[in-house]
Amino acid sequence: MKTLDRPADRQADRSRGDDPSASEEALFGTAHTANGDGRTRQAGISINLMPWRERRRERRTRRFKQALVLTLLLGLLVGWGVAQHEQALLRAQQARIAMIERHTQSLSRDIEAVRDFRRLRERMLSQIELITQLQASRPLTVRVFDQLAATLVDGVVYTELDRREQTLEIGGIASANRQVSAQMRALAQSDVFATPLLSDVQSGDGPNAPKQFHMSVDERTASDAPAEVTP
Repeated sequence: MKTLDRPADRQADRSRGDDPSASEEALFGTAHTANGDGRTRQAGISINLMPWRERRRERRTRRFKQALVLTLLLGLLVGWGVAQHEQALLRAQQARIAMIERHTQSLSRDIEAVRDFRRLRERMLSQIELITQLQASRPLTVRVFDQLAATLVDGVVYTELDRREQTLEIGGIASANRQVSAQMRALAQSDVFATPLLSDVQSGDGPNAPKQFHMSVDERTASDAPAEVTP
């Protein structure tokens, strides 16, 4: 049998707490304000959504902060990695530069050693050339002194001899001018000397005073010496 829902019965149920609509009103509440305060009116029932939105906003804020912290940490990690990579490249470049400087210094020392060897070689070559010239001119020197002694005329005395390359400067004293002329002819007839050149003759006081003379004569080389004619 179906019973009628009367207002008096509903009032009694509300007083006892058995009315479902009372529990729904206690759960959702009754709307007496406009829709702008966050409550929605549906068929006379107002649902309060403010706590759910606050929790959703808090979750979004917490996720945003977590993402921001994670991004910051990731950025720091990437920056630290880039810095370490740059430091490694810098250290490698510095090591290469140091190696190049060491090799450059070694090459500089080698170049300086080669230059020293070249200078030593040039000095040794010059000394060898000088020794060779001395060895080659030693027989000629002996011949020069032999011919000077062999061609010396009586009454002539040599006071100075000066040899400059292939020229011999002679200074001496003679008793008379004819002895000076005889000495020049004797030198010219020698196989070692060319024609002498008289530079000056100085006479002392008195008719019998000795004559001081200076002359120069060139030495003949082997090619300039006259060939011996064999009968």
